[in-house]
Amino acid sequence: MDIERWVSHDAVVGRARVRRALPLRGRRTVGPWCFADHFGPLAVAPDAGLDVAPHPHYGLATVTWLLDGALLHRDSLGSEQIIRPGQVNVMTAGFGVSHSEEAVDDYRGLLEGVQLWLALSPDERVGGAHFAHRTDPERLQWNDSTASVIVGQWSPGTLVDDESAVVGAEVVVRGRSEIVLNSSYEYGVVALRGLCRVAEVVIEPGESAYVPMGREQLQLEGHEAIVIILGGAPRQQPLFMWWNFVGESRADVEAAYDDWRDHSERFGTVASSLARIEAPTPWWITTP
Repeated sequence: MDIERWVSHDAVVGRARVRRALPLRGRRTVGPWCFADHFGPLAVAPDAGLDVAPHPHYGLATVTWLLDGALLHRDSLGSEQIIRPGQVNVMTAGFGVSHSEEAVDDYRGLLEGVQLWLALSPDERVGGAHFAHRTDPERLQWNDSTASVIVGQWSPGTLVDDESAVVGAEVVVRGRSEIVLNSSYEYGVVALRGLCRVAEVVIEPGESAYVPMGREQLQLEGHEAIVIILGGAPRQQPLFMWWNFVGESRADVEAAYDDWRDHSERFGTVASSLARIEAPTPWWITTP
C-alpha cells in the first residue's frame, strides 16, 4: 500500500487556532493514537495565549510536548506542573479526570507544541486516573537526524501481541535519514516545521503522511524539518469518540457527558481561576 498524504483541518482550542491531524474523515486512528493537535506558534501575552479552562476526559491519555514556550497543567488529582520544551506530560484519564492548560504567569514569548491522545484499553478505561511528568525522554540518532522518544520505546524487533503497543517521537530531520520501523505497526508522520519528504510524499505544516503496516524502513529528508511520528498496532476493537470522551459505545460516552453536566464527583474539580467548560449537547440527543 502506498503512503498517503493528509491535510489537517483547523479547530479552535481555548483562544488558539490549531491544526488537527487526527481524527480526520477516512482516518480516525493510527494504532491507539486517536487525536493530534498542533498549536502555535502563537504569542503569549496577558490577553493572548492558549488558556484552556477546566474540562473532563474519559477513556484516553493526553500527551503534551512543546517545541517552544511554557504551559501550566492543573488537574483534579491535585497536580500542578509547568511543562517546557524537551519535557513530556502524560495524563491518563481512566474512568474520569478533569484538567486545565494555562499560561505561565511570567512567560512572554512564543508557544508551540502538540497535544496527542491515546485511546485506552477496556481495562484502563475503568481504572483510576494518574499524571506523570518526564524530563529525560530517550534520545536517538539516525544519520544526522535526532529523535526524542515521547511515548513507548523505539524497538523495531518487538513482537506485537496487543493493540496497546505504541510509540511516539519528535524527529528533527537533517538531510536524508533511514529510520527503522516495526513492520507490525502503522505510522503517521505529522509535519510541525519545514518541508519533509516521507519516502515519495512531501509534507509541510498542516499536512501528514500515513505509512501502512509492512515497512521495515522509512526514508525521511529535510533541512531542519521537525515532525512527530506516531505509531502502533492497528486497532481491532470498536472505538466511539465524541468531544473529550473515548469509549466502546455511544452509551459509554453519553454516561460521561451526563456525569460532567451534572457535576458528578467522577471528574473531580480543578484548582483554577478559569470557569469550567460546559459540554455541548451530543449530536445524537434531541433537545426540546
